[in-house]
Amino acid sequence: MNLPFLGPRHAKKAGAALRADPEAVAALLSECELLRSQAARAGVLLDDTPASLEALDQMVPRWRDDPEILPWLGHDAGLYLGTVVVRTVPGAAWRIRPDGEPVVRLASGRAVEVVPAGEEWAVSGVPELSQLYAEISET
Repeated sequence: MNLPFLGPRHAKKAGAALRADPEAVAALLSECELLRSQAARAGVLLDDTPASLEALDQMVPRWRDDPEILPWLGHDAGLYLGTVVVRTVPGAAWRIRPDGEPVVRLASGRAVEVVPAGEEWAVSGVPELSQLYAEISET
């Protein structure tokens, strides 16, 4: 989640604020507006549960026909996967790397880069979000 629109001076300050308030980070990263609107159109409720990841995996990927939407939807899918992990896996929390990218830090200390996983899912459907969640939650 690079914040280039804030400019270099303000981006650093905003990143520090996000790191200081984990609840603000979780709220901001859970928005996933594009993914939520696409899911709603398909009748899929995104309630931040593992079952909703399974429902996303079953959606017809109409977004793949729109090269403008594809990268944004993939980014949202990764953030949504991270949101489900943070809300359901004990000890999981969002962290913002120094480069501004969000990762999920597990209780074990492992950092999971969920955004690239969401981008892969949006492009090809593999790996499935529910499968990724299962692998992450086992750790």
